[in-house]
Amino acid sequence: MQQPTRLKDPQAEERQLHWRLLIAYAFMVLMLLLLVARFVWLQVYQYEHFATLAQNNSISLVPVQPNRGLILDRNGIALARNYASYTLELTPDKIDDLDATIKELGTIVAISPRDLKRFQKFQSESKDFEPIPLRLKMDDIEAARVAANVWRFPGVEVKARLYRDYPYKELTSHVLGYIGRIGPKDKDKLAEDDKTANYRGATHIGKLGLEAVYEDELHGQNGFEEMETDSAGRAVRSLRRTPPVHGNTLQLALDIHLQDVADKLFGARRGALVAIDPQNGGVLALISKPSFDPNLFIDGIDSQSWQNLNQDWQLPLINRAIRGMYPPGSTFKPFMGMAALESGAISPTEVRGAPAYFTLPGSSHQFRDSNPRGNGSANLARAIAVSSDTFFYKLAWDMGIDRIHPLLAQFGLGSKTGIDLDGEAIGVLPSKEWKAQRFAGPRFRDEHRRWLPADVVSIGIGQGFNAYTPMQMANATAIMASNGRTFHPHLVQQITDARSGKTRQIEPKPFKQVPFKPEHFGYIKQAMEAVMRPGGTGARLGQGLQYSMAGKTGTAQVVQIKQGAKYNAATTAERYRDHSWFIAFAPVDKPRIAVAVIVENAGFGATAAAPIARSLFDYYLTGKLGDDIRGQLETFPSVTGKQDASAAR
Repeated sequence: MQQPTRLKDPQAEERQLHWRLLIAYAFMVLMLLLLVARFVWLQVYQYEHFATLAQNNSISLVPVQPNRGLILDRNGIALARNYASYTLELTPDKIDDLDATIKELGTIVAISPRDLKRFQKFQSESKDFEPIPLRLKMDDIEAARVAANVWRFPGVEVKARLYRDYPYKELTSHVLGYIGRIGPKDKDKLAEDDKTANYRGATHIGKLGLEAVYEDELHGQNGFEEMETDSAGRAVRSLRRTPPVHGNTLQLALDIHLQDVADKLFGARRGALVAIDPQNGGVLALISKPSFDPNLFIDGIDSQSWQNLNQDWQLPLINRAIRGMYPPGSTFKPFMGMAALESGAISPTEVRGAPAYFTLPGSSHQFRDSNPRGNGSANLARAIAVSSDTFFYKLAWDMGIDRIHPLLAQFGLGSKTGIDLDGEAIGVLPSKEWKAQRFAGPRFRDEHRRWLPADVVSIGIGQGFNAYTPMQMANATAIMASNGRTFHPHLVQQITDARSGKTRQIEPKPFKQVPFKPEHFGYIKQAMEAVMRPGGTGARLGQGLQYSMAGKTGTAQVVQIKQGAKYNAATTAERYRDHSWFIAFAPVDKPRIAVAVIVENAGFGATAAAPIARSLFDYYLTGKLGDDIRGQLETFPSVTGKQDASAAR
């Protein structure tokens, strides 16, 4: 049966479409309202939260470097100071074409071949994300010119930095040392000592001298600054700052005026001088000649200057005062005399022969006296005053090395003095044990290692295996002057804390009293005083003294003269000529200064080293100065630590 045909209802279909459209429209409106609500929620109610997140994404924590502490002399004169200047720095990982950028920067500010070499050296030692200096010490005009164009160069910055300066250059280099760029070895050492965090952003560290020894005092503590940066990494504004703690100020016992006098007295001669206050061990002057300008090393020494210093046969980089080891010659005799008195090998009044030569018992080997006619006979005091070699040859033979060594060790000979400088040599105070160790190994035979009878003879006059630094000889002289009170020599006498402004005194306390009889000290000191009087080897220098002075001249052989041969300085190459020594202290009753002077290859102690000490004592004790050097001396500015520190900050 056929189904009836259903007719369409247009009105019903229209109503159905209308509802469908209405539902779709309502859905769209609802979605739009939800989207608007979400925008309102994020932009209004969650604004602070997301603003903080966005801000954190553009904040850099930048270390703020402390000012390095000053180093002053005892009078408050700045020996190491800081000054501000501008540096052009590049961060390689932010630069697409480093060579092109450097070339373009060269059209804005002068960049020398030395600047490029230094940049390449620093780049090889640094990470790509670390800023590397391209041009140092730009003036205000150069810095402004670069700053006006820096927007064109991502990864390029102009920074104001403090630079180290040593105003007295060669005069203080072996005392102060210098700072230099932090290298890979420095970074390893900082990591080992867990100090890396305090050196973030730092470029320099103490490398030598007091700058290295007192690095922890001088460096200070890092601060931090929260910086808002743009997309190129450039600083926009500072949000918060934790200031650094600047380095502490060191004040030395050293007197720069005395240092200058000593330097001028040496002139162009090679050698060293150490002056110590016997009452506290403070080092008043420390000279090593020749010297060098420490400012050359601060930002990386150029190859030509390094070659000139390193290949110079006079070795200006060696601190002769603490590293140079020399036979002491006759300056050794007062200490030998003290050992003889203490051991009972001789009495103060005993008179012995002082002939022209000493014959080694059991052999025909002769040791000659410096006086071809000898000195007849003498007690110990006169033997010191006239410097009789044969008297001390026989004295050393009678004592033997086993008695000599432990008594002389009481004066610090053959051991480090403890001076607050790195690299001090130990020296050689000979003994049987020392010789056995020194000549151990397959290269030497048993007779080389065995102590021979003749070895002790030359020891008695400060020759043979004896070898000491000028610092050791000055320290031993100070111990003699103070009747056995022994201090560690020190350069730094007080430290001013940058945070509190309080001063910490380096209190000098004797760490030992040499256990020798007071009357023996008095006897040897009188003998040394007689050296400066008529008949003594330093009599010419003792004329016109306004204070009492005790001293001992010395002439030390550089090369051994064969038996029967005669030394002739005129026919001997300069570097093989005898060294000139002098030790002294004054005033004798209450010593204020003890000194050891060596002038290399200058001959007799009385003609070269002793005049230097006499003029130095005149200046220090009376304020008088010879006309020959008065015009050469520096005029030092009256700069106090406080004034200089504020200027640096």
